[in-house]
Amino acid sequence: MLYKKIFLFFSILTLVSCAELQQVVNNMPAQIDPATIASGLRQALDFGIDKQVSKLAKKDGFYKNQMVKILLPQELQKVDQTLRDIGLGSLADEGLKVLNSAAEDAVKEATPIFVKAVKDITFNDAKTILMGPDNAATRYLEQRTDKSLYEKFNPVIKHSFSKVGADQIWSNIINRYNAVPFVTKVNPDLTDYVTQEALKGVYTMIAVEEKDIRNNINARSTALLKKVFALQD
Repeated sequence: MLYKKIFLFFSILTLVSCAELQQVVNNMPAQIDPATIASGLRQALDFGIDKQVSKLAKKDGFYKNQMVKILLPQELQKVDQTLRDIGLGSLADEGLKVLNSAAEDAVKEATPIFVKAVKDITFNDAKTILMGPDNAATRYLEQRTDKSLYEKFNPVIKHSFSKVGADQIWSNIINRYNAVPFVTKVNPDLTDYVTQEALKGVYTMIAVEEKDIRNNINARSTALLKKVFALQD
């Protein structure tokens, strides 16, 4: 009788354990092929461009966003301070603002460049990227597109400098500064600097959306995003 009770106890325990195990299995996402995972990562990056990068193209999109606001390079910080010391603080403020305005204008024109870069990117190990840190897909995009995007983005920035009047304002600023007695004259390549800072801002904002999709189930607004990112939950 005792043996029967022991046998019955372990049988029930086994059945319960199997039921719980089956429930865990049922709740696990099905295996997804790498091509589908790659498509999900691309869609997350596309959403970053559509939702976050588009904000940069608006008026003061860079200037009033502390995450990406373009500050003066170190060599121009002394220019800024000198102008303020001689009563030209408003000119210094205008110079900083037009750098950001040029980036905003350029992002507006160059958004298709980023969209194409995402479309063309090949994820060699999509699952590893999916299971990586919150910005893994964005970092992967940056590592594989930064050089080519710079080459395409730089002339757009140069055009935007002229369009928003940044070239004239900064020519005036540099001439005013270089005319101050005893200062070391400067001639910075602001087009190169703003190009790099603008690209950095774009990748930063794409990463914001990627992080949201990874950590907020409600941000997964498509069936593909739900399916793919359930794997990393």
